[in-house]
Formats: sequence, structure tokens, C-alpha cells
Amino acid sequence: MVPGRVTVLAMRTGLIAVAAVVLGASLVPGPPARAETRVDLELVLAIDASASVDPGEFSLQVGGVASAIRDRDVLDAIASGPIGRIAIAAIVWADASLPKHAGDWHVIEGPSDAEAFARHIQAFPRLISGGTGLGSGIAEAMRLMERNGISGVRRVVDVSGDGIETPPRENVLLLADARGMALGRGITVNGLAILNDVPDLDDYYRDEVIVGAHAFVMVARDYRDFAEAFRRKLLREIEERPPVSRREHGDPPGEPSGKTVYLRPRGPAREPILVGRTGASIARPE
Repeated sequence: MVPGRVTVLAMRTGLIAVAAVVLGASLVPGPPARAETRVDLELVLAIDASASVDPGEFSLQVGGVASAIRDRDVLDAIASGPIGRIAIAAIVWADASLPKHAGDWHVIEGPSDAEAFARHIQAFPRLISGGTGLGSGIAEAMRLMERNGISGVRRVVDVSGDGIETPPRENVLLLADARGMALGRGITVNGLAILNDVPDLDDYYRDEVIVGAHAFVMVARDYRDFAEAFRRKLLREIEERPPVSRREHGDPPGEPSGKTVYLRPRGPAREPILVGRTGASIARPE
């Protein structure tokens, strides 16, 4: 055989061998894609750390969250869901221009999981302060739900705070835009308004913050009431309980569903009355 032909033949043989190896490699199944963890509820807690919240009040917030997640009724509610577990994460938000501090996701289906999250939230550092950036806080909470390996039947952002949005500045995500993003993604935003500084903050939360299916606002008179208010709010979110009272026709299309519940510091609320175009349920405290 002519030497040149030998070289060409060897090259062709080599290329065929390489192609076979590549083709073979492409046919070998790779590792299976990691299945998403299915849960009844995917919940992000958005905790206010703005300048109006002093260190003691911040501590009462995280302590109230820890106490609620350990609560026997809360654990029973989680276990009674169709899947029997929820996923929960938390962020601390404040001024829109500052970075948000976010924690890891925790899947809770029993007391040991709840205890792990309670310890995690109690150790949550407060690294920021400043203005009240509700819009950016909600947006950051939604970002945590992206590619987190969790598939929730329902997705909820739970916002707690004691003030209204700081007047908008350039290059800051507006609260209205964040609400629109949540509505478009099928994410419900609920609120816990702490009436420490703004007596009618619940009205603001109902009209300007909450959005989505079965969205509602609960109220604590001050930070001392936060733990019980948050516990009741968490129960309602897990169980997706119906509001205390509502109009039969529901809300106008495209409008958020606002239901407001006032808590007395100790004891049951009064009978609710229907108010406003959304049929919000308000039980006035004594």
C-alpha cells in the first residue's frame, strides 16, 4: 500500500473511532436530574429591619417566628396537609438600596425540622437598617423561590413590618411593580401590620401591599403582640383557612383579596363587620 494512502486510512480510522466514542458517550445516560421536593406550602418570611425597628423589637420578631414554628398546633397543621410538609425561608429587609440578608430553605415535616429552623431564625443577624423598602423586600423574597429545588402547591410571601414604603427614588423597585410581579407569578403576598407607629397601617397593607389568591392582613397592636399574631397568621397560611367573613360575590377581577383581622392582646376579637369594596373583614379591638 502506498504510504500516503496508509496515512489517510489511519486518519480516517482514527476519526471513526473518535466519532464512535463521542456517539457512545452521548448515548450513555447521565445522572438523573434531581427531583424537586414537593411541599404543600413554599413560604418566605420577609422581616422588617428598617430604622423604625429597634434591636429589642427585631428580637421580638425573630423570637415570635421561632415560637410559632415550634407550636404544636402549627406542627399538626403541617402534618395534616396533603403532602404533610412545608418549605420555609426568611429574609431581613430594610432600605431598598441595601442588600437583603437571606437564610437557607428548611423543609419542615416534624418537630426536629421545626426546631432546626427555630434555632436558625433565632440566630439570624441584623446586618442592615435604614428606610422601608417594601417593594425590594418582596422582590428579594420572590427571588428566593427561583431554582430552589422545591415545588410548592402554594407559594406565599409573608411580610411583617411597622411602616409604609419610603418615597420612591431612582433605580429602586416600586412596591406596585413588586406586587405586579407577584401576581404574574401566582405568588400570594400576605401582611402582618404592626401598629407601633402608624395606627392605620393595616389599611395601607390591605390597599398597597397584599396581593394574590386569598391574600389577607393580620394586625398586632405592637411588638409584644407579634408572637401570637404571627402564630395565628402562620396557621391560616398553612391551612389556607377561609377569612372570618367575606362577601359572597368575592372581589372584582384583578383586585387583591383583602381580609383584615385585628387581634386583641389577650382574648378573642369582636364580631367582624364588612367594610370597603373588597369586603374586608375587620374585627375592631376593644
